[in-house]
Amino acid sequence: MAWKKVLLTIGLSVSLTACNSESAEMQIHNHLEEAVTLEKGFEEQQTEITELEKREQELYNQIADMGMDELEKIQEVSEQAIEVIDEREEKIEIEKDSIEDSKEEFKEIEPLLEELEEEEVQAAAQEMYDVMDDRYAAYDTLYEAYKESLELERELYRMLSTENLEQDKLTDHIHTVNESYERVLQANEQFNNETVEYNALKQEFYDSAGMNVAYEENSTGETDKESASAEE
Repeated sequence: MAWKKVLLTIGLSVSLTACNSESAEMQIHNHLEEAVTLEKGFEEQQTEITELEKREQELYNQIADMGMDELEKIQEVSEQAIEVIDEREEKIEIEKDSIEDSKEEFKEIEPLLEELEEEEVQAAAQEMYDVMDDRYAAYDTLYEAYKESLELERELYRMLSTENLEQDKLTDHIHTVNESYERVLQANEQFNNETVEYNALKQEFYDSAGMNVAYEENSTGETDKESASAEE
């Protein structure tokens, strides 16, 4: 069950012009946008995860249409489903790595916060930083919830492959799987909310710092270029 994440605004190429390109504000900007770039794998992985989930659902439906006298076929299809789950897990790990890379880059701005001279700018930057920190924590919760869900699904297919499976045990486990889905959805919502808030606070920081940040759209309507300049 893929989670749909709100992506950070991505600038694929960055052009910076300012009187003092080494200012704390501009250095923070550079780290923020590099952190965004490091998360670009999100969308690609989500598309692939969604396709894998559709494939797994098809396999589950096949099993649901079979009778217990077709145990050998059920075992075969269950093994295919577990292989799909393994692929999903691989995609999740790629996402996790991209988040960790983004977090490492983002943390580079922490010592720069104290270098901001204007109190209003510093306050805006600190609030933005705190929310992004919460966002990374929310992703960790989402990741753990999804991993738990994957393992419960594996257990479900192992149960379906068992001879003389007790219906009560199967029903209870399906209920447990559904509960894990709910936790994934809740964690996903929290992550999305933190992302939306962070994007808004990042823009507030740019505004308070007098940085004109413009995102241009390409022919497909997607953001593919960013330019930033600091007002004198």
